Order: sequence, then structure tokens, then C-alpha cells
Amino acid sequence: MLLAGLPPLAFLAVAAAIFAGVIVQRVSGQAYGMIAAPVVTLVAPEHLPAAVILLGVVVGAGAISMDLSAVNWREAGPGFAGRAAGAFAGAGIAAALTDRGGFGVAVALLVLLAVALSLSGLRLPIRPVTLAGAGLAAGIMGTITAIGAPPMALLYAHEEAKRSRAMQNLFFMWGMIWSIGALALAGLVRASDLVLVAALLPVALLALLASRTAARALEGRPVRPLALGLASLAALAILARSL
Repeated sequence: MLLAGLPPLAFLAVAAAIFAGVIVQRVSGQAYGMIAAPVVTLVAPEHLPAAVILLGVVVGAGAISMDLSAVNWREAGPGFAGRAAGAFAGAGIAAALTDRGGFGVAVALLVLLAVALSLSGLRLPIRPVTLAGAGLAAGIMGTITAIGAPPMALLYAHEEAKRSRAMQNLFFMWGMIWSIGALALAGLVRASDLVLVAALLPVALLALLASRTAARALEGRPVRPLALGLASLAALAILARSL
């Protein structure tokens, strides 16, 4: 028996990763891709990045709707421009990665890079040039692997929590829209991806609802280190299988 084209255990693993990723994305403004992408690469690699990014559009829209009042629209423009440009560059790279073993290695290395950037403590000023540069890097990373949050997270890591979360989720949603559009133009979105997304959509919506309670319960608690640790373990498992 298959669920949305996947064996039941594989589907449940992806659903659990999506649920956890949505919760952490809502609470911290990042980590949806870092949690979901490695699991999908391990159990359903044919659905990365398209299915994860398609769900990311819904996740981003739901997350930003909860913190819209904290958005600074003056900062949005440069980041939007960089993210859009990066999406098309990333789609070109993704189209060239036809070898699935090589793709697994690329995903694992980008996950580990994302974790390293998240833990680096590097502090960058929020200016038009850094917003555009971070957007470009996020667009490339996010389109290839659905992991595009860390470059923007470097800019907003030391901002007030609600503002940081709101801006990261805004760029996340915008990036997912451009990434899926670029992947579709490159012919990398298939009917089977849409079937899986339809089956997982209730999971993502349920996680968004649960995230309201989770955000209150986890406010001020270190959620991100656990998410980064799980992502690192999954990335190492991908490397061990791919090499």
C-alpha cells in the first residue's frame, strides 16, 4: 500500500518532519527546510526540492500572517530582489544536478553549511547591500534544497524576537514563491509532487494551528539548537549513504 506514492513509513517520516519544521519555523523564523529537506532526501529524494518548497509557500504565508505588524517594509525591497535573482540561479544549478547521489551530497553539505552559519554568531549590519546579498545567497540555497533561511538569519539574529521572526518569515514566503516558479520553468515540478503536497497540506495546516500554542509555550526557550542538531544528524546520514 502506498500513501501519496510513498510507502507508509516513508510518508509518516516526511509528515513528522514537515510538522516539526513548521513549528520551529513559526517560533524561530527558520529551520523548516533544515528539518524537512534532509528527511525527504533520505526517504523520498525524488520529491526534493519541489514538494518541500510548495508546502513552504503555505507555511510562510501562515507564519507571516501571525506577525505581520512587526514587518519593516522598507527592508523588504533589497532582500526581495536578491531572493528572486537567486531563485533562478538556484533552479539552473538544480537542473544540472541530475545524479541523485551527487544531489544527496549537495543537500547534506548545504545543510551542514546552514547549521554552521546559524551557529557562527556572525553579526552583519542590516543595509540594502547586505539584504540583497543575503537574499541572493538564500535564493540559491533555498531553490536547490529548500534551505534558504540562514543567510537572512545572520542579519536578524540579534534583533528583537518578534521582529526577527517576522522578517525572516516574510523573506521565507517570498523566496518559496520565486523558487517554485523558477523550478516550474525549469521543468522540475512533477504531478507526483503535487499529489504529495496535497496529502501533506493538512499536516502543515495543523502544525500552523499548533504553532500558536507552541509559540507561547516555547517563548524564550532554546528551540533552535535541537532543530540544528537533528538537521546535522540527518545530513551526516545522507553523506554516509551517498559517499
